Amino acid sequence: MRHAPDPFAPPQKRPVRQNSLLWIIEPLERDANFTHRKMFGCDAAYLDGSLFLVVADRDEPWNGVMVCTSHDRQAALIDEIPALVPHPQLGKWLYLPQTDEQFETWAAHLVALALARDPRMGVVPKPRARRRKSWRAEE
Repeated sequence: MRHAPDPFAPPQKRPVRQNSLLWIIEPLERDANFTHRKMFGCDAAYLDGSLFLVVADRDEPWNGVMVCTSHDRQAALIDEIPALVPHPQLGKWLYLPQTDEQFETWAAHLVALALARDPRMGVVPKPRARRRKSWRAEE
């Protein structure tokens, strides 16, 4: 006999799926100015407050390493790492797909560039807009 769920019980948490590419950003964790944040189901690596790398292990085009950069710095990075391509949905960033034959080698190279604070990488996130005060708070 099945019992009806308790309407006053706290909601069940779904198990959190671990990103299989976290090993890529692990070397960055030793840096004193490293910050790890979740971003749209991906894992983002910040150094000195700038966003450098995002790793994702979902469906294409969210299956690999995204290099946070700007359009004017892309060509120099692509010259050094030919496996990089502009991300199909985030055109200002570059993308190293996990399907690349040298994925692990290039991913390690990107981490080394990030640790060296390569000027071709990293974007400063825009500050979050402050929330407006509620009109109710003015009463």
